[in-house]
Amino acid sequence: MPDVTTESHHPLYTPLRVPFTAPAAPAGPPSVPEPPAPRLAPGRLRGAIVAGAGGVALCWGAQARPSARLDAFFAGGAHLTGLLAGYGVLVMLLLMARVPAVEHGVGADRLARWHAVGGRYVLGLVAAHALLALCGYAAHTGTDLVTAGRGLLRYPWLAAACAGTLLFAAVGASSAPYVRRRIRHETWRGLHLLSHLAAALGFVHQLAGPDLASSPLLVWLWSMAHATVAVLLVWYRIAVPVRRALRHGLRVAEVRSESPDVVSVLVRGRGVAELKAEPGQFFRWRFLRPGLWSTALPFSLSAPVRDDTLRITVKALGDHTRRIRRLRPGTQVLATGPFGALTAHRRTRRKVLLLAGGVGITPLRALFETLPGGPGDLTLLYRASDASGLVLREELEAIARERRAALHYLLGRSGDPFDPLAPRALRDLVPDLAAHDVYLCGPPGMARAATESLTRAGVPAHRIHSEDFSHAQ
Repeated sequence: MPDVTTESHHPLYTPLRVPFTAPAAPAGPPSVPEPPAPRLAPGRLRGAIVAGAGGVALCWGAQARPSARLDAFFAGGAHLTGLLAGYGVLVMLLLMARVPAVEHGVGADRLARWHAVGGRYVLGLVAAHALLALCGYAAHTGTDLVTAGRGLLRYPWLAAACAGTLLFAAVGASSAPYVRRRIRHETWRGLHLLSHLAAALGFVHQLAGPDLASSPLLVWLWSMAHATVAVLLVWYRIAVPVRRALRHGLRVAEVRSESPDVVSVLVRGRGVAELKAEPGQFFRWRFLRPGLWSTALPFSLSAPVRDDTLRITVKALGDHTRRIRRLRPGTQVLATGPFGALTAHRRTRRKVLLLAGGVGITPLRALFETLPGGPGDLTLLYRASDASGLVLREELEAIARERRAALHYLLGRSGDPFDPLAPRALRDLVPDLAAHDVYLCGPPGMARAATESLTRAGVPAHRIHSEDFSHAQ
């Protein structure tokens, strides 16, 4: 029988066979989900967003009237930046609408990054629109900027625009890294909800202002775009979770201690296979008990769906995660999802390397059990500071033994002289590393270092699949 488990501390250490007793097989086979929903590729979504911005610019150009007057120049710039800002707001809302085809194809973490970057562009466009409109009105009336600003505020639709701009500014300020680290997550989310009100105020301003009023067709198209995004937001963020809560009746079945600071929570309901949850995906969980009900927490499935039961494994890292240990059986659960694209459909090679750090093992543990492959096709590298940080160890070893897969524990603190994630160390453990697909999940710092090492070791970037679930909103 070949070794399936080694502990790697230093290149001079020899592999160590770790004896263990495999835990009892779980009750019942994994539930087989229905075929996954259609997925929108990241490139196609990015192309559609750019094409939409081009269409908005063309609409502006079709109604623009060339003029050498200074006020007309400022007004034209204000109209263009205003239309692009309004379009950008719609895109930002759509990215966070949790549309399954978008979430499953693009990935929640990539959507969150696009949302963050796009939000900065939108704020810049809003500021440019306001400044250009102010300069244009001042040039048109022959007054200074302060007097022009007072004059503009007499128009009700401009007062709405100012209120919306202030709300967008508050949302943007709350997302700055310095501020985000110093405010509670609930406060940050509450401020972000104000972006919907800001978008509505901006829409009122656009319909009443000169940007759209000259074209009934443009008014209709703009209204339909806003209505579509509004329906998607209400449907996928409110209606679907409520409907699923009533349909599946999810409740906590068991809270199982895995280590002093890690627990697994088993959630059981009716017809859970209908959720089409795939190994590697996550849900946003809302546990209806004091201290937890107000926040939806993103946690990956740590096992395939079995017997109408979902399982997550959580490490106590903050107030909310510490409260999960005190959950009681019978607690009602609202679960939105599944989300994420860290699934088997990303696979392009026969051989697969799973690289986990800390509690990032949870989605990879489910993939380790379910990814198709014969002996030698799967390798799992698990990075932790010491043996006490290895989560679900017995299960991993049982899976490795049953599937004849390679399992290596890379133990040692990040400041140690020997780096087990260095390119040479990775190639020593996985000699044909460049021929693998790599699934990666771990703390942000570890994930960045591992990605750099994998790239330097010859793995193409497009075959390194990862998601940072801390970005999930």
